[in-house]
Amino acid sequence: MAPTLVLVHGAWHGPWAWRRLVDELADVDVRTVTLPSVGPDPAALGDLRTDAEAVRTAVSLVDGPVVVCAHSYGGVPATEGLAGVANVARLVYLCAFQLDVGESLLSAVGGSAPSWWDIHRTEGYVDPLRPFETFYADVRPHTARGAVARLGHQGLAAFEQPLTRAAWRTVPSTYVVCERDAAIPVVAQEMMAERAGRVLRMPTSHSPFLSRPAQLAGILRAELVAASRAPVTR
Repeated sequence: MAPTLVLVHGAWHGPWAWRRLVDELADVDVRTVTLPSVGPDPAALGDLRTDAEAVRTAVSLVDGPVVVCAHSYGGVPATEGLAGVANVARLVYLCAFQLDVGESLLSAVGGSAPSWWDIHRTEGYVDPLRPFETFYADVRPHTARGAVARLGHQGLAAFEQPLTRAAWRTVPSTYVVCERDAAIPVVAQEMMAERAGRVLRMPTSHSPFLSRPAQLAGILRAELVAASRAPVTR
């Protein structure tokens, strides 16, 4: 059985971010996850735990093997939520946070917020400053403007809560380093990639699903083929 591809978006984004990539994978069974920690209403935002449950539920509903591709912050709830989920064949960390038990996204960035985080602590959310240069430096201007217009608020708690489980310790993983990323420095990506079984690279900024969707689709197709040849036995 060919694996299903499940896509987990990053902070401030939503399933809409994957549209160009999904168009390149028209013959693949692709599912997307909506993370509750992102949205227009700061009072209604979820946290890491609700995000992890959303990922776990989406994958558990698939009848057959699954390859999960998580972008940026999306790597955190994927790592937390997919531990022990038997049908996960491979995790793909796309310039994502591949963290271990006890680590949080905030601790992984040094314990203090990057300069481009606009923190609203009383209301419990974060907005991105300079999103064009941080997320979309190599994305066509029209596409980048459309993406910026759709960004939501990000729940601060999701960045602060530590992991209690780490799925990559029992599930094969691939890390895709984005070499021109202004959101997660390459050196940080490479350190996290040491936890992955396979490391690939793309010459892109933080959002290759918008700047090079065809190239990213090729990478994910290869991951799906590899996963189909190594069925889950757990």
